[in-house]
Amino acid sequence: MSDPGPELSIVVPVFREGEAVAPVLRGLTAGVSTPHEILVVYDFDEDPTVPVVERLHAELPAIRGLRNDLGRGVLNAMKAGIRASAGDYVLISMADGSDEPQVVDQMVVLARDGADIVSASRYMRGGRQLGGPRFKRLMSRTAGLTLHWFGGVATHDPTNNFKLYARRFLDATPIESHAGFELALELTVKATLARRRVAEVPTTWRDRAEGQSNFRLRKWLPHYLHWYRVAMVGRLRR
Repeated sequence: MSDPGPELSIVVPVFREGEAVAPVLRGLTAGVSTPHEILVVYDFDEDPTVPVVERLHAELPAIRGLRNDLGRGVLNAMKAGIRASAGDYVLISMADGSDEPQVVDQMVVLARDGADIVSASRYMRGGRQLGGPRFKRLMSRTAGLTLHWFGGVATHDPTNNFKLYARRFLDATPIESHAGFELALELTVKATLARRRVAEVPTTWRDRAEGQSNFRLRKWLPHYLHWYRVAMVGRLRR
């Protein structure tokens, strides 16, 4: 019988993570029991993360590197990973160790049950957020909860990029984001307006212990606000 391939594709965008990525990838491999592949997406061959991934691949074949040929930046890295993924479900996870691998199998169960998007939620009952800039945390929580309460979005945490997407939804939904991590909000808003099923599981988010964050709030905030407005206007029209 032929190999049916992975049920889950985990896309991990990286930028100069180096050795710091090794425990994160090991944690994903150990924490996820669903048959999976891990696509570590880098922008350029000289990235010091590349030899680390190649070394890990020899030990853990589910981990493999993927060069982003769509143009530099985290958005294109995520898009390249989605395009190259083979699973029925695609999970976006960060390389900084902030995401919780232990909830991934729960997310897959909800997707098998019909959810088009499953969000790991910091702001629902049982979820937590530990560390990170206070202003960024306040904005994220405020945006997430107001979209949930007043915008009709089924998850309390629509801005969190730690999300699982069903292939059927990704194939039917064009990506319009231009900047970066607003991709998760865009897809969650589009699913909501299309009356697709959005589910969530509680998670604990931890600020990165090593390295420097590549999140650029000032640059990306207008793009987040765009999709926030789209959600609210769509709610009024519905």
